[in-house]
Amino acid sequence: MKVTFLGTGTSQGVPVIACPCIVCQSTDPRDKRLRSSIMIEDSGRTYIIDTGPDFRCQMLRENVKQLDAVIFTHEHKDHIAGLDDIRAFNYFLKKKIDVYATERVQEAIHREFAYIFQKVKYPGVPEINLFTINQEPFRIHSTVFIPIEVKHHQLPVLGFRIEDFTYITDANSISEKEKKKITGSKVLVLNALRKEEHISHFTIDQAIALAQELKIEKAYFTHISHQLGLHNEVEKELPDAIALAYDGLQLEF
Repeated sequence: MKVTFLGTGTSQGVPVIACPCIVCQSTDPRDKRLRSSIMIEDSGRTYIIDTGPDFRCQMLRENVKQLDAVIFTHEHKDHIAGLDDIRAFNYFLKKKIDVYATERVQEAIHREFAYIFQKVKYPGVPEINLFTINQEPFRIHSTVFIPIEVKHHQLPVLGFRIEDFTYITDANSISEKEKKKITGSKVLVLNALRKEEHISHFTIDQAIALAQELKIEKAYFTHISHQLGLHNEVEKELPDAIALAYDGLQLEF
């Protein structure tokens, strides 16, 4: 299995033209963070977790030719806004794209992309097959996904464990029951927005504490705001076995 970080940033830290922020002006490519998403390649299949506003750019950058399914963590715009751009895969692959989401997230998709579901469709609109998921494990082809429910303030969000790899974004609390699903993972990806307290995201210290509590062999932090600072400087402050992820980083299992 191969995991590619398509984006490790957040809408609170997207580089803006003429922004004076030192992160936005950094020449280190690891500081150029598109909205958070990952690509999983397993047994000849390609899966994307979340299609944020940068989805098209991410697919072009990684030269992605195959897409077998999209899995959504939750319905916030920085995680679903790029869904429209799967139309290119419809065209080249000559098939609908399977989309896995909770009922609540599907309601948001119907609301935000109503034109996809009209009886009389405009030519070229995205074509998808919706599949409902909950907290029960599910299989896509030969890959098993174990959902992990976390809280993003008061909003339930799904993380996913695939074999020894666990991916969690947009969380600020995880119940003891759900932590048990993570235990034993060799790699944990966890959101770490910034150093200061936030209403709906782990701070970097909280993320470090959780990774250490769960005795994870290797942890990577994602959903990083520019408020956290420069990649090179933050890396120096992290404990052993913990690192910042960056766009384009690949992990092999």
